[in-house]
Order: sequence, then C-alpha cells, then structure tokens
Amino acid sequence: MFGAEKGKADRMDGTKLKIGIVQARFNESITDALAQSCLAELEALGVSSKHIDHVRVPGALEVPVALQALAEKDEYDALIALGCIIRGETYHFELVANESGAGVSRIALDYQLPVANAILTTENLEQAVARQTDKGRDAARVAVEMANLLDQLP
Repeated sequence: MFGAEKGKADRMDGTKLKIGIVQARFNESITDALAQSCLAELEALGVSSKHIDHVRVPGALEVPVALQALAEKDEYDALIALGCIIRGETYHFELVANESGAGVSRIALDYQLPVANAILTTENLEQAVARQTDKGRDAARVAVEMANLLDQLP
C-alpha cells in the first residue's frame, strides 16, 4: 500500500508546503473563527505564515472561482475553502450549499490539487458556532495530510 512507508506524523508535516485559503465573508463571525482555528493549526503543523495566502470573497458561491484562480497559479500544495451557509426559509440554502460544494470538488479534481472543504452547512447559528473551531482545525489537517499524500503517490 503506497503511503504506508511514511507514518502519519510525516503526512502531518507542513514545513515544506504552500497553502491557499479562500474565506467567504458571509456569516463573518463564523468564518473568522474558522480562519483563526485553521491558521493556528497550520502553524502548529509547521506551515510558515509566509507560505499561506489568505483571500476573502463575498460568499460561499464565490469561493470556487477564487480557488480556481489560485489553482491556476500552480504555486500551491493544497487549498482550503472556508464558509458558512445557514438554512433559511427558502430554497436558496440548497442552491448555495450544493453549488459551492460541487465547485470546490470540481477544482480539486480538475487541478489534481487537494482542497479541504470547510464550508459549513448548518440548520442554525448554534450549530455553526459549535463547529467553527473544530472544522477550521480539521481543514488545516486535511490540507496538509492530502498534500503530503499526493506528493508520495507513485
């Protein structure tokens, strides 16, 4: 099994990685908390702050196009999508959640580049607050692990 040669600790080493983060501003208190926990975890994993580019866009629907612009630069080992979509009374929630998720996945597949998707989709603000720290940290860990894993593939 490829990747088995390196232990999990090696896959979590971010010292040689360049990471791009795209953060939606909509529901900014939540996305700021996602970004803070994500950045703290990237630092803990050894990613230098000078190797992190962090851009903000209006909302979750704009995240994929910014991810694509970063991917096209061919400078990043992984990207991270941060956002928060809270269900409302209309179909708009489903539209934004489905299209942003599909766009994020499409960038990862089209560019063969890991993209950690931490665009929260919750029923209410309380659920978003409960997830903001863990999901930001998880996104950093996924980005670092997947960047190292893809680098190891034969």
